[in-house]
Amino acid sequence: MRVYLDNAATTPLDKEVFDAMAPYMLEHFGNPSSIHSHGREARAAIEKARRTVATLLNTSPAEIFFTSGGTEADNTAIISTCRTLGIKHAITSELEHHAVLHSMELLEKEGVQVSYLRHDAHGNLDLAHLEELLAGQPQTLVSVMHANNEIGNLNDVEAIGRICKAHKAIFHSDTVQTMGHYTHDLQVLGANFIVGSAHKFHGPKGVGFLYCDAGVKISPYIQGGAQERNMRGGTENVCGIIGLAKALEIAYGDMEEHTRYIQGLKDRMIYKLKAQLEDISFNGLSEFGDKSLYTVLNVSLPASDINEMLLFSLDINKISVSGGSACSSGANTGSHVLRALGCDPARGSVRFSFSKYNTPEEIDYAAEALAKLYKNVPA
Repeated sequence: MRVYLDNAATTPLDKEVFDAMAPYMLEHFGNPSSIHSHGREARAAIEKARRTVATLLNTSPAEIFFTSGGTEADNTAIISTCRTLGIKHAITSELEHHAVLHSMELLEKEGVQVSYLRHDAHGNLDLAHLEELLAGQPQTLVSVMHANNEIGNLNDVEAIGRICKAHKAIFHSDTVQTMGHYTHDLQVLGANFIVGSAHKFHGPKGVGFLYCDAGVKISPYIQGGAQERNMRGGTENVCGIIGLAKALEIAYGDMEEHTRYIQGLKDRMIYKLKAQLEDISFNGLSEFGDKSLYTVLNVSLPASDINEMLLFSLDINKISVSGGSACSSGANTGSHVLRALGCDPARGSVRFSFSKYNTPEEIDYAAEALAKLYKNVPA
């Protein structure tokens, strides 16, 4: 049995998505910027995909821009907003994805003051602190993710959106981990920017999108041609865009059923691990269904010599997962999220992340294999 439980890193491509993409690899290959029939055919397919994404998110097609993925979309929203609008204050958290944190580091070098939200040991953000940081500021960019990619914590982005609106701040939310797994009604959410990456919801790699509120005018981050309505230079990834729209359409159509099924797999993993390992806990809010992404479970494991090679040992057992610790070592670079939470550096961690393609039998096998690794360690 070969078990893949690293779906927060990337998901398997849905067969229906591949079938939708294939004609745009082999037959409809025109450049969408060309005015001849081959180009017009590709352009029409892109615009149809844009309408699909916009309809699912309850927004206008004019506010959806296709990118190479979530990282480019995050960079565009953060860096271009500050540069175009002359923003000198940005707020984020230490728990964000590096696509956000590294963008903030770049802006700091350009003279932007970056403030970091307080949080507790479980990763709960202090929204009262957000209000304090926004008070008296003329214009601020706030960047807070919807769900953490390592520990699965869900942030109350609607509440954050309301706070930002009250203080006339611009709000960007990295929604890469929740896109295709939760509904995003952009008339309710209150974000000026959100992002998606197709390969996180069974679409192809190398394609994503940025929702940009029409009320916020920014300059392109990637310079070049006039593609994407002058918002992103470079020939569009036509087959990828087709795949993204199809994958999101499938995700929205099956969301309730898949949420229930995948949450059941996560609950099963929690139960199995607790039954077989004594000294385990869960990082962040992984154990709490209403506060945690149902696809992610981050397990804190006993201090042991095997932690150094834990992921390698699981791979030998044909189990693919992600992990890390609160410190750096020869085997991993350490997790900035776990360090920020103050996790014990002696303990190891494993991030199990689930999809609709996983089975209860795979969960049982992975839990048993992990337990055996620790039970076989000499006292």
